[in-house]
Amino acid sequence: MRAAARQWDIPLAQWLDLSTGIAPWSYPVPPIPLECWQRLPEDEDDLLPVARAYYGSERLIALPGSQAAILTLPRLRPPGTVAILDPAYGEYAPAWRAADHEVIGFSAEALGPIANNAEQVKVVMVANPNNPDGTHFAAADLLAAAATLQKRQGWLIVDEAFADAEPEQSLAAVAGGPDAPNLIVLRSLGKFFGLAGARVGFAIAQPDLLQALQEAIGPWAISHPARFVACQALTNREWQAQQQTRLRGASERLAALLQTSGLLGEGARLSGTALFQTLFTSHAEALFLNLARQGILIRHFPQWQAVRFGLPGAETEWERLQWALTASAS
Repeated sequence: MRAAARQWDIPLAQWLDLSTGIAPWSYPVPPIPLECWQRLPEDEDDLLPVARAYYGSERLIALPGSQAAILTLPRLRPPGTVAILDPAYGEYAPAWRAADHEVIGFSAEALGPIANNAEQVKVVMVANPNNPDGTHFAAADLLAAAATLQKRQGWLIVDEAFADAEPEQSLAAVAGGPDAPNLIVLRSLGKFFGLAGARVGFAIAQPDLLQALQEAIGPWAISHPARFVACQALTNREWQAQQQTRLRGASERLAALLQTSGLLGEGARLSGTALFQTLFTSHAEALFLNLARQGILIRHFPQWQAVRFGLPGAETEWERLQWALTASAS
């Protein structure tokens, strides 16, 4: 945002930031007790029991954001070939390459073949639902891929950063268990709960791997205030249900707005999740620039000719986006 403000010479306060997939409505953080600031984080607090109940698994550890696992997991295996879904979150491949792994890409349709036929592939990594294109994988297909990789001591890593609004698709409850011992699921409070700044995430996997991951990350990884807030957010089921309904409605509204904007010309397509909508179009760069000049920041993916729209929050933001899209289409 600050870079955009400098580049387009528009004051920071005047921007509408739709560049992330973070919910525009954050969990209402209660007052934080003073002892959270005075004491080191305590592993014996309620965070792990609360997280186990929320994710339906006893096999998990807390992390300073799921990014910590993305960076650390590649160092817990000897170098090999890693297949990463394309398109994908841009931090996956650099983390594996930095640990001397070979990275290859594959399409969503090739999940089965890449797991079954590519004997050299030892790790497959996907997000479900996927960022940035919103692809959803069926649980049965992911479990089948995990079973195939297990035969050659491989891993299937599923990043479920955007799964909280669609929990019925989650594999958290089976990850690392007898039915999927080589399945690793990553979760985060950043997107659905709107708490990206707290840096709280979880890895769900078999116990030996979790121990190695925990040792690599080290002690006191999550601040005491962040642990306190995470406990509150993960136990408030009423707020979670309201958030699911609110996000799904907003995403449907955003999709409808984009579909009627006049921007979906020939060859364009729209896909997304409850937290964002992504438009694939040959005019992606022009649209990104047009909106930026109007003080609206979206995410541009030039390598895929796509732009991703996060959700507006206030009604005035919806009106501003609609006006800007109309101006861009004319």
